[in-house]
Amino acid sequence: MNYQRDVEQHGRRFAGHDTREQLLAELPVKERRLELAGVSSAVLEGGDGPPVVLLHGPGEFAALWARVIPDLIETHRVIAPDLPGHGATGLPDGALDNDLVLRWLSELIERTCAAPPALVGHLLGGAIAARFACERPHQLSRLVLVDSFGLSWNRPSPTFALPLFAYIAHPTERIRDGFLAQCFVDFEGLRNQMAERFEPFGAYSLEWALTKTARGRSPRPHAGVRNAAHPAGRPRADRSTDGLDLGASRPPNPAQCGRGCERAVRLADARDRGRSR
Repeated sequence: MNYQRDVEQHGRRFAGHDTREQLLAELPVKERRLELAGVSSAVLEGGDGPPVVLLHGPGEFAALWARVIPDLIETHRVIAPDLPGHGATGLPDGALDNDLVLRWLSELIERTCAAPPALVGHLLGGAIAARFACERPHQLSRLVLVDSFGLSWNRPSPTFALPLFAYIAHPTERIRDGFLAQCFVDFEGLRNQMAERFEPFGAYSLEWALTKTARGRSPRPHAGVRNAAHPAGRPRADRSTDGLDLGASRPPNPAQCGRGCERAVRLADARDRGRSR
């Protein structure tokens, strides 16, 4: 059986299709599927103006940008995909490696952006964005990195790594919240601010994790997390960008924002790589 099709079928069956629809119904965007580098991909699009591409972090999905999309869409065309192996985006039949991820992103930009976009990446998405900016700068106008992996070899503190590994191995609501508490400056404040909107977001995150980990019923249970979500593993776009000069990349002013996330990204590493033209 085709593996990508199998992943998508399991995603529809177990990963909360109704919950996803509830999340997206509140956003001023439309969702469509694109075949990108051989990967069936879910992409959110909306707005007019200069294009902005938003890449989420590990174990997340495009709807995580829900708090910024409504404002961005007033002045920009916004493109927010689910990364390979995340959300409603499938996985390739072969290896999910650095070259494929960069080709996937290149095809996304070609298919959705009339001009070079500003590329915004968070955590794993930031690592992919940084590597892409170094290797394909002509396709971008700006680069923004938010608590980005890939600025050095990944060395998260135990307070971040242990909850992450626990969530990968045994995703439950309690363990999910313990992990998310390490990912946000004020998780409880965020949860209170989102109010009833947090429940579908949290439920979809947990449902997705259950389909991609040992507790899920996928025939290759760890593949999604190992190949696409795990910040210390593949795709190799999240490995260190040592040897690649962010300051020499064409998109100006890459911005690394490390406030509150030093458990995952060391601020000294961000400062060392935070050169701009």
